[in-house]
Amino acid sequence: MAKYSKKAGEKVERAMHEMKEGKLKTGTGKKVTSKKQAVAIGLSEARDAGAKVPKKKP
Repeated sequence: MAKYSKKAGEKVERAMHEMKEGKLKTGTGKKVTSKKQAVAIGLSEARDAGAKVPKKKP
């Protein structure tokens, strides 16, 4: 069974693309340079959109 939904994958893909172009920003407006941070932003957006994504680790 898939861990993440297709919608979640699309959100992460978009976030990674924006990060590589230098357009992805954090909540405070700083530029994202880390791949891990880009994935986290994509998954967070997917959660907000109601996609099937596991809960954040504590």
